[in-house]
Amino acid sequence: MKRILIVDDIVDNSDLLQIFLEGEGYQTDVANSGAIALAKIVAESPDLVLLDVMMPGMSGYEVVQQIRQNLKLSTPIMLVTGNDQPALKEGISVETEDFIQKPIDFDHLLSRIQALLS
Repeated sequence: MKRILIVDDIVDNSDLLQIFLEGEGYQTDVANSGAIALAKIVAESPDLVLLDVMMPGMSGYEVVQQIRQNLKLSTPIMLVTGNDQPALKEGISVETEDFIQKPIDFDHLLSRIQALLS
């Protein structure tokens, strides 16, 4: 069973994603901050990270940089953003595999996840 780490500081958002993904047969875990996400990535080696961009303390971009540059991990990362073009361009520049915009279309999300994990 594939494991997905959901990273979002807004608990309602992470809960909704967790319910949906577990209903689709994925094992999930949640981190509500960048620091917690980094610890869980090291400890649990998820198959995919769904990472919110706008978080207090450590942004999604900073988390990606830590994963790629300091931890040297190639875990697939999908950014989740409510913003449009500037966020997407920056996300691509920090070595993520994909992105999805809020509000999330769950069918579209599922197809993107399946493609990344195949």
